[in-house]
Amino acid sequence: MIQNDATRQSTAELLGRLVAFDTTSRNSNLALMAFVGDYLTGHGVPFRVSHDAAGGKANIHALIGPQTPGGIALSGHVDTVPVDGQDWSGDPFTLRLRDGRLYGRGTADMKGFVAAALAAVPDLLARGLARPMHLFITYDEEVGCHGARRLIEDLDQSGLRPALCVVGEPSGMQPILAHKGKLSVAVTVRGGTGHSSQPQKGVNAVHAAAEAIAFAAAEARRFAAAGPFEDGFDPPYTSVHVGTMHGGTILNIIPERAEFMMEWRTIPADDAETELARFRAHLARTIEPAMRAVLPGAGFSFAVQSWLPPLSLDADHALATMVKQASGSNSTGKVSYGTEGGLYQGAGIPTIVCGPGHISQAHQPDEWIAQSELDACDGFIRRLADRLMA
Repeated sequence: MIQNDATRQSTAELLGRLVAFDTTSRNSNLALMAFVGDYLTGHGVPFRVSHDAAGGKANIHALIGPQTPGGIALSGHVDTVPVDGQDWSGDPFTLRLRDGRLYGRGTADMKGFVAAALAAVPDLLARGLARPMHLFITYDEEVGCHGARRLIEDLDQSGLRPALCVVGEPSGMQPILAHKGKLSVAVTVRGGTGHSSQPQKGVNAVHAAAEAIAFAAAEARRFAAAGPFEDGFDPPYTSVHVGTMHGGTILNIIPERAEFMMEWRTIPADDAETELARFRAHLARTIEPAMRAVLPGAGFSFAVQSWLPPLSLDADHALATMVKQASGSNSTGKVSYGTEGGLYQGAGIPTIVCGPGHISQAHQPDEWIAQSELDACDGFIRRLADRLMA
């Protein structure tokens, strides 16, 4: 087991420890979680661990202060996107400080926030909180928020549910009231092969996929032209996008299979499942009949890859007021990327996004976070804790 003492460590020191673990989503995070567990144990902080089905990944739910429901949660994931193929100027898993910037994979998204929450533990303990400060540390946010879903199950089992939640995704410490939902779908087209000189005897899966993709492009234009619209998002409407397409083998063979990946990013006023149903109904009505007239088994099949609900918090909610005061921000915002926040809100926990760094620095080679952002986050967490003392 990794040894860790209970001495006070700065956010940057803890960030260096967290960055050193390669927790790319394809990897286990158990070594990092063992470090965090030892750190919390060294400070006498109780915590719960929940695992994925295979046992190779874990969440931690820690409570500082009363071991009761209520209070506020600080939530952050520790999985990261890959560094493969990126041109880094140094080791992505060794934290480097240069010109006030801390470089390393996950610094902005979002080990910086997790490090700040852990560094605050001694100060939070010293405050004698009247209500608990929860720490949610999760796995697999980057590939579908699987850890947050599992953590919500554990909250149902423990009954130790916070009243409020702050997700520390990079927002430049600006409170984010809303984000879009996301539904990603893998579409498979089944056709029938044959020689290209007799196209009437086969079912061209690439042609069918192209017709479907053309409808997706028309849907994108419909959203942009007709909405509905919601100010604050960029773009201020639901978007649909096809990101990959594969099919066929050689030119003179009718392709019997094609695949493409698509996604909807929905404003809170739209529902992704409704849009998927509309898409499927169009294909069933306009494309599949001709395919099945030649080959009864031809057609489209759909496999949902990931789904995240949108987040929407009322600007007058007490959590929005509290986070604005603690962050020192006079404004709030909305973002088009997704977070675990929509899941927590859907589980009945009012949630807001506010964290250090900027999304433009995430997922990039030489990912970085400014030391000044970490300093701001340190103060933010302590001011939130002061509100839990009353």
